[in-house]
Amino acid sequence: MNVLNDYEDNITKAQEWAWEILPGLVTSLVTAALIFVVGLWIIRLINRMVKKFFRKAEYDPSLESFLMSFISIGLKIMLFVLVITQLGVQSSSLVAIIGAAGLAIGLALQGSLANFAGGVLILVFKPFKVGDFISAQGVDGTVKEITIFTTKLSTFGNQIAIVPNGQLSNNNIINYNAQNTRRDKIAVGIGYGSNIKLAKEILLEICAENENILKDPAPEVYVAELGDSSVNLSLRFWAENDVFWSAHFHVMEELKNRFDAAGIEIPFPQRVIHQPQA
Repeated sequence: MNVLNDYEDNITKAQEWAWEILPGLVTSLVTAALIFVVGLWIIRLINRMVKKFFRKAEYDPSLESFLMSFISIGLKIMLFVLVITQLGVQSSSLVAIIGAAGLAIGLALQGSLANFAGGVLILVFKPFKVGDFISAQGVDGTVKEITIFTTKLSTFGNQIAIVPNGQLSNNNIINYNAQNTRRDKIAVGIGYGSNIKLAKEILLEICAENENILKDPAPEVYVAELGDSSVNLSLRFWAENDVFWSAHFHVMEELKNRFDAAGIEIPFPQRVIHQPQA
């Protein structure tokens, strides 16, 4: 009988304790949820305001994308701390937990930290910027965005290549837009029986007629090599970056047409097959 009375007393105390703590717990959960929802809305609003500010101030697009991603992540971390604190976790305890987990997180995210440092180095030393056409890590593409961890490239086929900033900052990069002009080098072979002087005149004539090819520095043609089956000529000319490929493809097509018209042979590999006699 005493055991039953003790059991009923415990149940009554538990119910009283639940009714005492439940309103506060519900209030904390509702408040935390409201802080979370309102916080996300405020973060989106701040991001839009920052984006408008950068656009009006005409900052470097590379710096714009980096800072926007950095601000967004920082604000979300602050929101997380506010929500956890509202749920009853003491600030001192939260700092202790973050400090204890910091080392483990740092070791686990070494690559991410290296990418963050790489992004900072890219912004400081500016090996490239948004809009430049670069070649790095086996990928060729136009820089679309530089974030705190990665750089996004738009490839020739309109795919998006995402390259870690750490690799970009520690490896070779070819920036094709670093200079306003670019030199092309086209190799073409002619037969040993063909007129070298005439071939060189035709190539220089093609360059002179193309308005996209710069006249200063002047185009040049050299005999680069006496190959096994051809005399290899090397045509070199300069063009603005914006029209470089138009000039390149025009020269390639014209040299074939004009060499054919002038009777200049462009050798190609040939295979002779002998039919065995029965």
